[in-house]
Amino acid sequence: MNDLEKLRVLLPHWIEHNEEHAAEFREWATRAGEAEEDMVAASQQLEFANDFLRAAIEKLEDPLEPHQ
Repeated sequence: MNDLEKLRVLLPHWIEHNEEHAAEFREWATRAGEAEEDMVAASQQLEFANDFLRAAIEKLEDPLEPHQ
């Protein structure tokens, strides 16, 4: 497996991992007092990062392979 093939596997994993953390941040934000806004902002930044990771997936897709 070459590096691009590895990335095609890793990127969806990283996106899922970020989604889990973002949800956890939002959950804990409700208990964070004056840090709530920062915790919510952190979750939003993870979601923003996932947009870039999804764009990377699109660019790494092999046009000869069927989409999954």
